[in-house]
Amino acid sequence: MNTGKTIFSQITAHLPLHEFQKCVSRYNGDYKIRNFSCLDQFLVMAFAQLTCRESLRDIEVCLRAMHTKLYHMGIRGGIARNTLARANETRDWRMYSDFAHALIRTARHLYANDDFGIDLEQTVYAFDSTTIDLCLALFPWARFRRRKGAVKLHTLLDLRGNIPSFIQITEGKVHDVNALDDLIPEPGSFYIMD
Repeated sequence: MNTGKTIFSQITAHLPLHEFQKCVSRYNGDYKIRNFSCLDQFLVMAFAQLTCRESLRDIEVCLRAMHTKLYHMGIRGGIARNTLARANETRDWRMYSDFAHALIRTARHLYANDDFGIDLEQTVYAFDSTTIDLCLALFPWARFRRRKGAVKLHTLLDLRGNIPSFIQITEGKVHDVNALDDLIPEPGSFYIMD
């Protein structure tokens, strides 16, 4: 019998949960929630990401197979595909976005003094985008070409630590130049783009 902590709980122990609770409170995320809290949803989705789960059914089957360890992983609510789908559909995404920005701020402080390989005191950013193909039959709002659907992920990467500083998802037709309009340039920094 294993009496130690699971690897997942060791990873999540480093999360600033007080910041997460601030984000949840800001958007009343746990208002009238009884069983499946926002923290449960976050932990389930983090587990799904770390273990490369491909669908809600895959997440449910994997977590139900180890239902005796869920409490030790920090997941208090029951795992059901319908509950997870409803939570993903109805809960405000901005609380998770705010928490991601809080994690990025923490990570940027950790890598602020790392050697970049070049003697520069300024921050160096790389800006690029990638097109993510989507099935037009499932996502009719993501029209890219006549018979193809897509969204574009624009990312500004801080090269000191490889941390994303800006992420924007747009329609597949939006060019990088248009996404630059939403960036707030940092004085004295270098920006590299293709």
